[in-house]
Amino acid sequence: MRKLDNSELERKSISDFKDAKKTPIIIVLDDVRSLHNIGSVFRTADAFLIEKIYLCGITASPPNKEIHKTALGATETVAWEYRESVLKTILELKSNNFKVLAIEQVENAILLHDFETAAQTKYALVFGNEVFGVAQDAIQMCDGCIEIPQLGTKHSLNISVSAGIVIWDFFKKTIQKS
Repeated sequence: MRKLDNSELERKSISDFKDAKKTPIIIVLDDVRSLHNIGSVFRTADAFLIEKIYLCGITASPPNKEIHKTALGATETVAWEYRESVLKTILELKSNNFKVLAIEQVENAILLHDFETAAQTKYALVFGNEVFGVAQDAIQMCDGCIEIPQLGTKHSLNISVSAGIVIWDFFKKTIQKS
């Protein structure tokens, strides 16, 4: 085995990325405090050609040098938009035929490995605050909740880690159905 050089990775240019067919997933970040977490989600969204990120509530938006530290330019490739209200954003996504799912630990949540994506379905995934998670009023507006199974003592993952796990799982399941 030989490690690939950066020149061998077939990276897309910004214009190629913008023109590429996107994975039909929207990410909604609500009240995410950490600029590094926001940047990390942008970078993951770039890796999997995610359609768009909505930054809601107190979630900071680019340009921001702290977001850029972890995004490494992904704020230039991934479409994003700031919205003050996560509730209005959820309503709009639902009215545009997105299935909106909160990533949260709730009663009757579907475990991530048990969740099956449906062909031709567009998904919006809501991730919440690092301490408080997705707000209850937002959960009630969603079409369902997905939980990442955790077996240790903390039952808490960093939001950027949670986003990475869920985005990869949805990407894998979505490309199998297309």
